[in-house]
Amino acid sequence: MRSERARHNKIIFSGTVGAGKSTAINALSDIPPVSTEALASDDTAKLKKTTTVAMDYGVLNLPDGEKVMLYGTPGQERFSFMWDILSEGGIGLVLLINNANTDPLSDLKGYLNAFKDFIAGTAVTVGVTHMDRAETPGLDAYRATLAELGHQPVPAVFRVDARSRDDVAMLVKALLYTLNPGLIDA
Repeated sequence: MRSERARHNKIIFSGTVGAGKSTAINALSDIPPVSTEALASDDTAKLKKTTTVAMDYGVLNLPDGEKVMLYGTPGQERFSFMWDILSEGGIGLVLLINNANTDPLSDLKGYLNAFKDFIAGTAVTVGVTHMDRAETPGLDAYRATLAELGHQPVPAVFRVDARSRDDVAMLVKALLYTLNPGLIDA
């Protein structure tokens, strides 16, 4: 018998500054997202006007009444203490990497290392953003890096536009299918 209280699932969005974490949550959330944007300082100001300093929060309502809570972490390493706090109770990680950065594969390795304990107990999918500005490295290079780092099976890796609800939903679906391969589309 299903509980009268709807079950809530928590997915973490993390990744590099400017990869589109806030934008992705905004695209997918069924409520107006809560955001902790502040004017960017230091080198981040060269990339964008504002940056997340604590978290982003949104909710995805599923057809069966369940809710998926969407938590976005700050991308700047100086706010990395929030990564562990926000990951608490999470069921998986959507990792967004800005392909236009100087060394996006190094960024991938850094975030996988930072979240290795969390990923070990859950799952991860990778969304590569800004491929319209930088086509290399390609998705195969990301998959090869994941395999080299021992991620078996290799997590799903997609080219995504963080503004697209469909693209972000695809990342979340891939994560949920990884967690429960028996899921089928309704």
